[in-house]
Amino acid sequence: MKHSYIIEHFVPYPQSEYGGVWFVIAEDNEECYDLIVGEDGEFNTEHYSDLRSKIMNAVSYPLAGEPQSKVVLSFLT
Repeated sequence: MKHSYIIEHFVPYPQSEYGGVWFVIAEDNEECYDLIVGEDGEFNTEHYSDLRSKIMNAVSYPLAGEPQSKVVLSFLT
């Protein structure tokens, strides 16, 4: 079963003013992590260790059917 994840991801200044929010559809936490890292293009690699805990604490909702796993939206400053 797929889940939608809403992940707040803080990235400190000077790379970002505030960080951002990721909205992801994924099978599990690991796939969610892989999708974000793939989308990020290694721009924030030093903050990937924090990302795992952010995903584990993220709001997630089960989804009906079998939607495609993907990063639906990212809002990053």
